[in-house]
Amino acid sequence: MTVSNVINGVNRASEATVATVRAAIAELGYVPNLAARRLAKAHATTVGLVYCNRRTPFLDAVLVGSLRATNAHGLQLTLRGGEGADRAEAERMAQDLVRAGADALLLIPPVAELLSGSAALAALNVPVAAIATGTRLPGVTTVRIDNRAAMVAITERVMSRGHRRIAYVAGPDAYSVVQARLGGFRAALAAHGLDEDPELVLHGLEFDHAAGLFAGRVLLERPAPPSAIICTSDDLAAGVIAHANHLGLRLPADLAVTGFDDTIVASRIWPPLTVVGQPVEDMAHRATQCLIAALDGMGSATTADELFEHSIVERESTSMAPRPQPITGDYGWTSPEGRLQR
Repeated sequence: MTVSNVINGVNRASEATVATVRAAIAELGYVPNLAARRLAKAHATTVGLVYCNRRTPFLDAVLVGSLRATNAHGLQLTLRGGEGADRAEAERMAQDLVRAGADALLLIPPVAELLSGSAALAALNVPVAAIATGTRLPGVTTVRIDNRAAMVAITERVMSRGHRRIAYVAGPDAYSVVQARLGGFRAALAAHGLDEDPELVLHGLEFDHAAGLFAGRVLLERPAPPSAIICTSDDLAAGVIAHANHLGLRLPADLAVTGFDDTIVASRIWPPLTVVGQPVEDMAHRATQCLIAALDGMGSATTADELFEHSIVERESTSMAPRPQPITGDYGWTSPEGRLQR
C-alpha cells in the first residue's frame, strides 16, 4: 500500500520513502490508469488547476469561474501552485495533480505556455484547457480574447483624446499575450502615422503593482515624459498611478493611464481606471465546461480555440468625470436646471 499511498497523496509514508517512490515513478514514466481509477475511487471527478504562486485578482476570477462550473456538476476543483519558472517545474505540477486524482487540467499563463507541446503533458492522457493565452496552443483547448485587437482598440481610444506621446508597459516575455498586445499597440500607432519611441516602451516587467511603481519612476521622471501610459495589466497601471500621485500629477489632466483585464483593482483605485475588459470569470467557466464535456464523452475529440469578446471600459483615468453642481447653502444641491433640490 506504500506506493499507492504516495501516488494518491495519502501522507502515510516517511519523506525518504516518498522520495524513493517518486524517483521510481519518474524513472518508469508511470501514469495512473484513469478509467480504472474512476471506477475504484469513491470521491467525485476532479478538475485540477495549475497556476503560479502569485495571488492576484485575476486568479480570484479564474477560481470563481471554475468553481461555478464544477459545483454545477458535482465535481471537485483542486489546485497546484508553484513558481512556474520553467517547463520541468510546470510538468511536475501537472503530474502531481494527476497522480493525486485530477481527471482534467485547467492551465493559466504562464504555465499554459510552458506546457505547450510538452510530451510529459500529453503522456498524462487527460483533457487540458487553458484560458487567457495570446494564441492558440497545440494539443490544448484555449479560451481567450483577441489580445491584438483589444490593444488596438484601447490605443486608439487614448489617441482619440489627443495623446501622441504614448508610453507602453509590457509584461513578462513568458506570457503569450505580451507579444500579441505589443503587436496591437504598434499596429495602432502605425495606422495613425506615429513612430514607436523605444525609450517609452518597457519590456519584461511583472504584471504587478511593484513593477508599475518602477515603470512610473522610469517614464514619468524623464526630461520629456509621456502624456499617456498604456499598461498591460490593472496592477501595473495601479502602480503607475500611485507614482503619478506621488509626483503631484493630476489624472487625466496631466497624464492618462490605462490597464488591462478590468479586475476589482480597476474600479477601486483613484482615479478609476480605463481598461480593456476581458471576462476572465466567464472564460474560466467556459474552459472548465469544455473539460467536463470531454470527461463525459460529450465534447469534441479535437481541441478548440474559443474567442470571447473584449470591451473598452472608460473611466476617469483617461477622461474627465462630469463636474458636480455646486452646493447651495446648507440645504441641498443645485440641479442641472438650476432648481434647488432638498
